[in-house]
Parts: sequence; C-alpha cells; structure tokens
Amino acid sequence: MKRLVFILSVSVLAACGNSDDNKPKGTLSADLVSNPVSADGADTAVLNAMPTMDFTDTTHDFGQLQEGEVVTYDFSFKNNGKKPLIISSAAGSCGCTVPDYPHRPINPGEEAVIKVKYNSEGKQYHQEKSVTIATNSKRGTHMLYIKADVNPRNDGSLPNE
Repeated sequence: MKRLVFILSVSVLAACGNSDDNKPKGTLSADLVSNPVSADGADTAVLNAMPTMDFTDTTHDFGQLQEGEVVTYDFSFKNNGKKPLIISSAAGSCGCTVPDYPHRPINPGEEAVIKVKYNSEGKQYHQEKSVTIATNSKRGTHMLYIKADVNPRNDGSLPNE
C-alpha cells in the first residue's frame, strides 16, 4: 500500500511540473523579474542591467478648468535600461484620476506613454492628484502628479447634480 501511495504521489508531482506548456496564456516569463539586492548586499551587475523608466516630465498642470470638464495628459517615458520594463500596476489617488498604461513589456530603448485622465466633476478650486506606478525598474515605484484649478459651476446647480 505504501508503495502505491508513493507511486501516485510521484506521478502527481511530475504532472504538475513547471513546464512552459502548463503556463497560463498571457503570463510573462519569470526571467523578466529579478531582485539584485539580498542580505549579502547588492549585485551591481544585475542592478545596472535593470530597466529604467525615465519620464520627460512627472508633473502636469491643467491650469483653469470648468467643473465637470474631463481632460487627459500623456506622460512620455523611455526605458534606458538593458532589460524589458514591466508595469505591473498604475493607480490614481482617487476615482477622478484614471491612468491608462502599456500592459506589454517595454523593450530597452523603447518609448511609451501613460495617459492620465482627470474628471473634474464634483471637484472645485485647487486640486492635486497623483498616480502610483509599480514596475520592475531600478527604482520600483514611480509617481506622476497632476493639478488643476477647477472653477465651480456658475449655473446655480450644486456639484454632482
């Protein structure tokens, strides 16, 4: 009986191997992610080969907006590293600020854009919002900022009416 259990266990483990044939569609290779820092210190060769996310600018001022206006801005960046850049997530500081980012790896030397949409509905006066971006770059987390001065509606209606 012990022999049968052992044989079944080995068969199940062999069937659940880490073959690329079993990898779910749309997933990325683990080779694209590395951590050059350990308890023993930093591996400078690995660190220097990591992707970068170099922005043209990280802050945009929309200036004067009318409440309810929806505006967008494209934040351009370039991967000046030696490995593909992966953006794992991008999130606005509130529901009024929505980032749209590339979901595919950005190759070394390639440029791309993160489009940030801001909806001023229900917002008044000076507004400052941010977008947090998680990546596999040297820096890891990047921040983008937008601001605007939103003029209240002058039609007598209340916000969100």
